[in-house]
Parts: sequence; structure tokens; C-alpha cells
Amino acid sequence: MSDISICFNKRDFEYDVYTLVKAFYPESEIYTFYSGENEHPAETFLKLDVGMYDDVLKFSCISDVGKKEASKCIEADTARTERKNCLKQLVYNVLSEAAGKQLPWGTLTGIRPTKIPMKLMEEGWRNPDIAKYMRETYYTSAKKTALAIAVANREKELLDSISIKDGYSLYVGIPFCPSICLYCSFGSHPYEKWGYLADGYLKALFTELEFIASAMAGKRLCTIYIGGGTPTTLSAAQLERLLDRIRSLFDMSGVMEFTVEAGRPDTVDTDKLNVLRKYGVDRISINPQTMNQKTLDTIGRNHTVEQVVSAFGMARQAGFENINMDIITGLPGEGESEARETMRAIEELKPDSLTVHSLALKRATRLNLFKDKYAESSFHNSQEIMDIIDLGAKRMDMEPYYMYRQKNIAGNLENVGYARRGCFGLYNIIIMEEKQTIMAAGSGAMSKFVFDGGRIERAENVKDLKNYIERIGEMLERKEKYIKCS
Repeated sequence: MSDISICFNKRDFEYDVYTLVKAFYPESEIYTFYSGENEHPAETFLKLDVGMYDDVLKFSCISDVGKKEASKCIEADTARTERKNCLKQLVYNVLSEAAGKQLPWGTLTGIRPTKIPMKLMEEGWRNPDIAKYMRETYYTSAKKTALAIAVANREKELLDSISIKDGYSLYVGIPFCPSICLYCSFGSHPYEKWGYLADGYLKALFTELEFIASAMAGKRLCTIYIGGGTPTTLSAAQLERLLDRIRSLFDMSGVMEFTVEAGRPDTVDTDKLNVLRKYGVDRISINPQTMNQKTLDTIGRNHTVEQVVSAFGMARQAGFENINMDIITGLPGEGESEARETMRAIEELKPDSLTVHSLALKRATRLNLFKDKYAESSFHNSQEIMDIIDLGAKRMDMEPYYMYRQKNIAGNLENVGYARRGCFGLYNIIIMEEKQTIMAAGSGAMSKFVFDGGRIERAENVKDLKNYIERIGEMLERKEKYIKCS
């Protein structure tokens, strides 16, 4: 695929246009420049000219199939959101004709499509009116419009049951894994190499948890999520130290959900599961990502399909009644037949929730850095694959309850969480809808402070393990300035 260049006559909405073009042409290199600057010297198969000229919003497209132009008169003082929507509509219409296709999410390029119907619901809109607005404003397909509205309705129902303003949630990051998967972009560290820092890491983590517990005294702790990494990479004794410290520091009486990621089945054993049960963990996640062994070997999961089945069985035997499983669509070499096999195997296990991620080739992942190596097997995702999973989830009596999107997501589709009634992941909804403060502890963890009026501020911890341990005081100072304002 050839390059694409975009010329802007003013510095406005560059990223919105860039991401929309990238959605149509994900394999192309896209270059932006401004009127008066030198164009990108490479030959391009598509040149775009985007901007406002004499109060007329104009867009032109010059390609190997001829010149296409679109324009719309719009007042210069029109609200920014309306100007952005008009521009993206013009871009979309021209590119849709040039590329000969439509995008399932239309002009939407943000990661949280459900925020649109959620906002309109809060304003009193009815579902049919919201659907009409989304299709006409953002060109979303009927299927994706229905998905966004259905998810927003379930999220609103669940959020209404939580102490949003008077409460907060707690995230605890454990940045260790048995190995680093090919697609991983999280701050994970192989335990074999970095495990010698585990005790020092826990000591620093306890200092941060003590600070959070003291600073948030008087507010209701609603949900706890221990993620990573893979928390169950820690030994049973280390897990017990962590969970014991959490229970001794925080008032657990208002906690509605306590989740621990046991994502890698090769880290799960009876001793660890019994520790989790002992300290009140009521939701865990055992994540195969795929139930095809060839793919597991390719992506560096270093466990077998049989280990997934064994770990799941151990968790059920230990008494866990709310088990999530994660899968990824678009992994190298996987298509519809592999998706059917994964769903067949998962339906036999009967988990309580299922989280479906469409592969996103993030910049720092090894899968992206060495993607040419996997070109022959390709990264394929499609609506047909998503439909296979959706039907499987319905056969397990699950409903979609949260959803989000990512940059460079396979097939320009989405990530969806499904669950049986009573097993919806509350923390997942809280982090997506950004309506409650989340206090986060651990390396690379990001606290999110939600203020009256919807203002959001973030305080991010350093990712490097040694820096986190040595600079823990700095992590506390980053939080303190926002806590004082709340």
C-alpha cells in the first residue's frame, strides 16, 4: 500500500482526521503537513486537503482514481464539536467512495463509543432517538449502534447501584509474569529475571497502600481489582502477605467486587486459589486468549490448552462462582475456524463472563516490531468472527455489558465484555465510564481522580521496577495534590 499525505490549512482536528484515514487504510504510512510547508516527498496514491476556507469547510481528495471534492458551508463561530463532526463526515464520505467500503463504527475513532448514548440517556433521550442520532451524526452501522446502546443501558443500570460520588475503587498492580507474550504492551517483567525484586516491590507497594487507605478514610471502597502483569505469578505466601495487608488497611464492608487476575493458567495452583478464597476474592480471571495450541506457541503464552482446562477446574473446585475468561481475536494465523474452536472449548467450561479483545498492534509490542515475520499468517479479524463469539456468548446466557475500542484495533472493531446476569464486572464499567475516582497502586499504575462537574485528573506511577521502589515517596506526592482538591 502506498503512502497518504494530508494537508491542513490550519492546526485543528489533525488527529481526528488522521485516525479516520488510518481506519480506512491501516497498512498505509500517513504523513501530515500544513499549507506553506513542504509536502512529504514520497509519491502518494492519495492526497487530502482539509480545512476551513472563507467560512466554508472543505475537503478534497486527489487519488489514482481521480479528484473527489466535498464542501459544506459552516459559520466560523459554530461550536467546535459540530465543526469536528461536519469535517469527519466530509472525510468519511469521500474516503468511503475511494476505498469502496464503510466502517462499522462510522466516523467514531475514540475508545469509548458508549459515552455518547450514556450522555444522551442522562439527558432523558429515548433509545430510538439515540439510535437515529448516532446513525445520522456518526454513520455507525445498525449493528454497532445497537451494541453501544445496549451496553450503555446495562452500564447505567449498574452504575446507579454504586456509590459513585461518595465512593472510590482501588487498583493494585503486580507487574510480574512467567514470560512476556508477543502482543503485550503492559509493564510486565518476567519473574525469572526480575523476581529478586518482588519482596522489595511489595514493601514499596504496602507503603503506597497505607497512604491510600489513610487519605481515603471516610469514603466507601466499592471495588478492588488486582491486575498486572499476572498477580498469581507471586507465590502463595507473597499473595497472602498482599491480601492480608489490604484487608487490614481498608474497610471492606462496602466492597461489592474483589477481583484478582489469575490470567496465566500456568501460574494457578490449589494453594494460591485457597489464599484468594480465604481473603474474600470473589471474582478471578483465567485467560487462555485462544484455545488453539499452535497460536499459543506462536504468541509466547508458554502454556497448553490442557493447562487452561485444569486451572479452570481447580478454580471451580476451590469454590469460585464468578470466573472470567479473556480471548483475543485477530491473533496471527487465526480466522473463523480457530474462533469456532476457541468458543467450542470455552462453552464446555461454562465461565461466568467472557472478555473479547480485538488485537491491537501497539507500537511497543514485539508483535508489532516484528510483524513482517508473521505477514504470511496475517492478523485477521472480521465481523463474522465477532458474530461467532457473540452467538457463543448468547448460548452461555451472557449479555454484552461493557465495551471499548483501541488504536490500530484489528478489523476496526471493538473489545466487548459479556457476562451472565449477576456476574457483570463492576470495575470494568467504572474504569470505562470514568464516573468514579480510582486510586491505583504499583509500578505503571495510573490513579484517576473524578471531580464534580466531570473534570478528570490523572496521576501516573513510574513503570520501571527499581525506580518505583526507590521513588515511592514521589508517587505519593503525585496523588496528594489531587486528593487535597477532592
